[in-house]
Amino acid sequence: MLFKTFSAATFGIDANLVEVEVDISAGLPDLLTVGLPDAAVRESRERIRSAIKNCGLDYPYQRITVNLAPADVKKEGSGFDLPIALGILGTTGALLKPELKDFLFLGELSLDGGLRPIKGALSIASMARQKGIHKLVLPAENAPEAAVVQEVSVYGLRSLPEVLDFINGTRAFEATRVNTAEMLARLSQYNFDFRDVKGQLHAKRAIEVATAGGHNILMIGPPGAGKTMLAKRIPTILPPLTFDEAIHTTKIHSVAGMLEPGAGLVGTRPFRAPHHTISDAGLIGGGAVPRPGEVSLAHNGLLFLDELPEFARNVLEVLRQPLEDGVVTISRAAMSLTFPSRFMLAAAMNPCPCGFFNDPSRECTCTPPMIQRYVSKISGPLLDRIDIHIDMPAVKFTELRQDSGGETSEQIRERVIRARDRQLARFQGEKIYSNAQMSPRQLRKYCALSAESERLLESAMARLGLSARAHDRILKVSRTIADLDGAEAISSTHISEAIQYRSLDRNYWS
Repeated sequence: MLFKTFSAATFGIDANLVEVEVDISAGLPDLLTVGLPDAAVRESRERIRSAIKNCGLDYPYQRITVNLAPADVKKEGSGFDLPIALGILGTTGALLKPELKDFLFLGELSLDGGLRPIKGALSIASMARQKGIHKLVLPAENAPEAAVVQEVSVYGLRSLPEVLDFINGTRAFEATRVNTAEMLARLSQYNFDFRDVKGQLHAKRAIEVATAGGHNILMIGPPGAGKTMLAKRIPTILPPLTFDEAIHTTKIHSVAGMLEPGAGLVGTRPFRAPHHTISDAGLIGGGAVPRPGEVSLAHNGLLFLDELPEFARNVLEVLRQPLEDGVVTISRAAMSLTFPSRFMLAAAMNPCPCGFFNDPSRECTCTPPMIQRYVSKISGPLLDRIDIHIDMPAVKFTELRQDSGGETSEQIRERVIRARDRQLARFQGEKIYSNAQMSPRQLRKYCALSAESERLLESAMARLGLSARAHDRILKVSRTIADLDGAEAISSTHISEAIQYRSLDRNYWS
C-alpha cells in the first residue's frame, strides 16, 4: 500500500518541496529510506518506530520503503521524522483522510512522540506559499516564526497524537496568528546605549559618520580604551530593521539554527564578533552542505573583528569578496549556494603587540621589527576597503568619573536616519544605497569641490603623503559628513574632518 505526504528541505536560505512516499509490502520487517538521505534522515527509522509504539499506535512489521523525491537532491536534517511517520500511519489506516496534498509537515520526533523544533521554518513557510500549500504543520516552538508568512495557516503542535487528532478532525486546533508590526517593535530593543560610554568624543563622532554613510571603520588604541564597548553599541544607532530586512535576516539565522525558540523574527541589527581563532570556513561559511558563516549571520548588521592582526591572514583575505559584492558564493562538488552578506565592518587593534605605542603614560616594550610584523598581517587590499581609521587614546580619569556619557543612542540614530534618507533620495535608480558604495564615476558626480576645498585637499595630500586610494576615501567620508550637516555641497570643513579619519595614511608608526 502507498501513502504520500509532503515536507521540505532547506538549501542555503531557501527551501524546496519534498514529496515523501511510503510503501508497505510483504517481506522481512525493515525500513529503507532512499532519495539521498543524510545520516540524520537514515537514523529516523529508530525514532519513528519508538514514537509510534510509545503513542499506543500500531507499527507495521513489514517491509517499509520511504522515497524522498526528488531523488537527486540531498536531504538532511531530522525534520522528515513527522511526514515519514504519518506516511507509515496512513498505510495502516490510522489516518481518516485518503490523501494529504493540502498539508506540509515538518518536525523531529522524540521517542515518546513529542515534536522537537527544526531549522529553516520561515524559509519553508515562504516556499509553501509559493507552491500554493495553505496548511503547514510543525512543532509549536517554530509556529511564531512560520506564522510571519501571510496566506499560510500555521499549526504549531506538540506531539504525534495531536497531529493525528488534527488530521482526523477529532480535536479543533487554532492556527497561529502573529502581529508582525507589534512583534518587530517588541523585539527591536537593545540592551546597550552610547550614553554608557565615557569620553572618546572623537571616536563617537567617527562612528556616527561611519554608520551614516555605511563606511567600514578601524579603531586603533591601547587595551581598555573602549574599542569593544563602542563596537557593541554601533547597531543601536543604525536605522531600525525594515520588515523585509527582518525577514531576510531571520531566514539566515533560522537555517543556521541560531533563532531563539518562539522569537519569530530577528528584530535588532545583528552583532557578530567571532574570535580571532576562527577559520576561513567559519567566517564565510562552508561544510559538505554549505552553511552560512559569520559574514552572513551579520547580514544587515555589524561584523566586529577585535584584535584584527591576530586573525590568520588567509581568514582576513576571504573577507574581500563579501565586502565588495555583498554576497558569498560557496561551491562544492554537488552544489553551489549563495548567501547574502551585506554588513558593516568594524575592526579594532592595538597599535603594537604590547598595546602601548605612543601612549603618554605607559612605556612601549616593542621593537620596530616587532611592530612591523604585527602591522603587516593586515594586507593593503583589506585596508583599501576600510574608509575610516581612528586613533583612540586611553580614557582620562576625569572623563571616567563624569556622571553623564553624553548623547543617547536614540539621539544619534535620528541624525543617522536623516543622513541615510538623503542618500537614498540621491542614489535613486543608481542601485547603491550609501555613500560608501559610490564608484569613481559617482564620486565625480556627487562629490564636486569648491576651489577652497580643492586647495585644502591638495595641500593635505602633499603634506601627509596621502595615496590616490585615500583621496577617494576622503571624498566619500566628506560626502557623508555633509549629509549629516544637511548640506548640499561639500565644504572645506567637511574635507578637514574627513582627513582626520585617515590615521594609517599619516605615517602612524613613524
